[in-house]
Amino acid sequence: MAQNSKAVHPKGDFFDLKGTGSNVKTEIVAGLTTFFTMAYIIFVNPGILAAAGIPESAVLIATCISAAIGTFLMSFLANYPFALASGMGLNAFFAYTICGSMGFSWQAGLAAVFLSGIIFILITVTGLRTAIVNAIPMSLKKAISGGLFIAFIGFKNAGIVVSSESTSIALGTFNNPTVILSVIGLIITIALVVWKVKGSLLIGIAVTSIIGAIMQYALGFNVGMPEQVVFSFNFDFSATGAFASGFGELFSTGKGIGVLIFSIISVLLSLTMVDMFDTIGTLVGAASKGGFLDKDGNLPRANRALLADAIATSAGAVLGTSTVTTYVESSSGIAEGGKTGLTSLTTGICFLLAIVAMPLLGFVPTGATAPILIIVGVMMCGSLKEIDWADIEIAIPAFFTLVMMPFGYSIADGIAFGCISYTVIKIVRGQAAKVHPVMYVISILFLLRYIIQVIPMPQ
Repeated sequence: MAQNSKAVHPKGDFFDLKGTGSNVKTEIVAGLTTFFTMAYIIFVNPGILAAAGIPESAVLIATCISAAIGTFLMSFLANYPFALASGMGLNAFFAYTICGSMGFSWQAGLAAVFLSGIIFILITVTGLRTAIVNAIPMSLKKAISGGLFIAFIGFKNAGIVVSSESTSIALGTFNNPTVILSVIGLIITIALVVWKVKGSLLIGIAVTSIIGAIMQYALGFNVGMPEQVVFSFNFDFSATGAFASGFGELFSTGKGIGVLIFSIISVLLSLTMVDMFDTIGTLVGAASKGGFLDKDGNLPRANRALLADAIATSAGAVLGTSTVTTYVESSSGIAEGGKTGLTSLTTGICFLLAIVAMPLLGFVPTGATAPILIIVGVMMCGSLKEIDWADIEIAIPAFFTLVMMPFGYSIADGIAFGCISYTVIKIVRGQAAKVHPVMYVISILFLLRYIIQVIPMPQ
């Protein structure tokens, strides 16, 4: 992603609202939309990390503060409308693999997350992360922007798509109040969008939440809202700084130097690869939706955006939460017209306010935010028309990238399948010299990560 030689705020006003054609009202509405679309992480993250032993009240505080820090960094360093928070998938890897099957304590897990953040910072300031993004072919970048993954998340959150033992996934049952509310919200949001109502996504969330309140409190259908508002504040910072005590365990040679090396490599490689390519995929996808990419498909000020993400990861570990990463849900705010760091500043402020307004957030049910993700997914699919599907050598890697993100429930895995297949096809076709050297490194590292996953953990 090429760097912009101009300053981040070249036009005089701090966020360059005039230069981008935006305004304060639009940016604030966009920031609120992004926040409400991704606010679920505040409630989900504590439950997942509790499985690793971290107190839920401590994770809740850490989730909000680390999200605010990361999003503020994105706002002031890069002036982009991207929001950050503890990553889904990465928190599960932390709880169930690092602190589960691998047997590390949560303190050691946080130490590993902190180290991965330091690695991110080092490879970002050296320009390596930018070089990695620039090496990814344009066709794969367009596939990353395809929108299937964020739409799938929306369908899953809505209960319209559910897990199935016989068919892996299946259509959910429509006798579920959450599904009914989601469908109502989807119809309302579609109507607002096609009529080009300003602030349609945020209005959709608000109207659907009101309908959800009527369904639950007047009609007796449980759509996931609280039975009553209870304001009790527990500012638990017990996990803050706990990562420092985990270094001793992380680097312990008690099980032998071989086990130590294998453990550290497998943990750091997984954390680094998943977070790096989740972030890259999100930046490319959301930036494409916002029209931020240049004619070569690169993002100006990319290093600033990547540095914000890297610092946020280490800050999150210090506070007591798993890897902080850029959220694909940022696309919802961009779809509302967010173009500058004022959008992300608004979202960051919301995360801080969420600490004291936590009970009120429960009145925005999943059924109100899931439709937004579905509509944003539709909007992002416009990039797919720019892929030359008639050229099978381009179509195969692009297709793998597009479908493996929702199938693997991971942006990183989608990029992995796309990069590996692209490299293999070029080698088979006798065009190995046309592959960027960085693409070979990416493909080898992804293969190494998958190989490590199938090797039995040494005891």
